[in-house]
Amino acid sequence: MLDNFDRKILKYLQIKGDATNAELGEEIGISASQAGRRKARLEGDGVISGYRARIQKAAVNLNIQAFIQLSLNTHSKSNAEILHSFLMTQENIVNIWTMTGRADYLLQVFCRDLNELNHLVHDVLLSHENIAHVESQIVMNHLKSDGHLPVR
Repeated sequence: MLDNFDRKILKYLQIKGDATNAELGEEIGISASQAGRRKARLEGDGVISGYRARIQKAAVNLNIQAFIQLSLNTHSKSNAEILHSFLMTQENIVNIWTMTGRADYLLQVFCRDLNELNHLVHDVLLSHENIAHVESQIVMNHLKSDGHLPVR
């Protein structure tokens, strides 16, 4: 069960994941040692699953972001497992969701340019035996990035 201090810790760490225990304690009004213990408990309980650096896409020459919807040609457990394993090996795919509705999967991809996106769609995805349909949308402008979870 999360109390108000835990919620404040979670909110602040979403903004500043590299905060020291002293910074965290000062921000939420408890001692650094209390903040450290609470943070360690939240990590140990799996509430906090990790920390990572945010890299500017342009700095690593990833100029195209797209969302790709995939549909399976046949819905079976074995086809889905084969596709899952395949998708996990594709470096350009950074997020994968299973979906309800017309598409079975939604992929978020980053590519250097349109040629690389074209290759991913036509040569990689459409050539896979378990994929029946691919539809892509290129992101024109990213208005809100990595929004924080509403911790209540």
